[in-house]
Amino acid sequence: MSSDAGISSRKLITEMFSGELYKRNQGKMVRQLTCLAVWVAVAVGVWRFHQLNLEGTGYIGYLFAAALLAAGGWFGYRLVNWPKFADFLISVEQEVNKVSWPTRTELVRASIVVIFCIFFLTIILFTFDAIWQGLFSWLGIS
Repeated sequence: MSSDAGISSRKLITEMFSGELYKRNQGKMVRQLTCLAVWVAVAVGVWRFHQLNLEGTGYIGYLFAAALLAAGGWFGYRLVNWPKFADFLISVEQEVNKVSWPTRTELVRASIVVIFCIFFLTIILFTFDAIWQGLFSWLGIS
């Protein structure tokens, strides 16, 4: 237990230079999806940064963008293995596994109810808007 407490109290900056995986087999799905989301965000950010600031700089711009992409990729990979964040993601996956998900028929029925309610409220709001608009036009306000 004391070694886990020592590992979980590490700072993020020291974790970035570590190569070990924390609780390798726990919370795999949510950690992989979180890492993928970080990688996509980094890739879009680097692409946009290159497009705005580095276009026309030649090979230096591409090298800088590649270095940013590599650093962001490493950051995303190490972030999901940072003990504090990894424990959070593991607990999230455990809680999601406790959820009782609806069956397909329940989901379809609930979706139909929601769509009907939205459609009904849209008609009501449109009617009220038309009435107020007609009233204000008749009074000469608008």
